[in-house]
Amino acid sequence: MDDSAADTAHMDRAITLAQAAAAGGEVPVGAVVVLDGAVIGEAGNAPIARNDPTAHAEVLAIRAACEQQGNYRLPGATLYVTLEPCTMCAAAIANARIARVVYGASDPKGGAVESGVRFFEQPTCHHHPEVVSGLQADISSDMLRSFFRARRK
Repeated sequence: MDDSAADTAHMDRAITLAQAAAAGGEVPVGAVVVLDGAVIGEAGNAPIARNDPTAHAEVLAIRAACEQQGNYRLPGATLYVTLEPCTMCAAAIANARIARVVYGASDPKGGAVESGVRFFEQPTCHHHPEVVSGLQADISSDMLRSFFRARRK
């Protein structure tokens, strides 16, 4: 499987996790951590279910991956996430030393990678992962729009 096919397959899994989060009443965001082609951590958003404002999909997937690896660092890993990470999640990505971040939809209000504070570009950020944006952005964006439209009714 070439890189683009692998990226799409892993993002498909993140989308499935986001759909499951939405079914549970959470904002539909899913994340998958992959190392050497294998999934080592995955999660959907769960702040409401866990009564934990830090229970974003990225943080939960990183925690699961670190536990699986027995290490607080994940060098060489790729994080796939359906929505541009916020500042908290970008900090977790940097602290875990994740090599690559692939995300779907941009988040002009809350994103911190290519929107907002551009966390990885700050001089105080000691790790700068490769960033790929826009993979299956239309699916992720549609899912978020539908979720919030239904909540406003």
